Amino acid sequence: MTGNDDSILEYLEERDVALSPRGLDINLEREGIGISYRTINRRLKQLHEKGLVKKVNGDSGWYAISDKGRKYLAEELDASELEDDEN
Repeated sequence: MTGNDDSILEYLEERDVALSPRGLDINLEREGIGISYRTINRRLKQLHEKGLVKKVNGDSGWYAISDKGRKYLAEELDASELEDDEN
């Protein structure tokens, strides 16, 4: 888990939205959060593999925070638990 991961998860949770990587890039930039599109795209894939974000509308490429992601942000789930997580 990286600081960028926390920023991405916090943005999705605070606004309770589903966004594409490009939409997240645009909105984070407007907020003054400097994460490149390439990094956002890569980290969303990793966050999805860990179950911290979920795809909405099938494989359309839109992501929302999952219940597991909310637990992580609430510190009910430790990042070390995610390293061994196969889901």
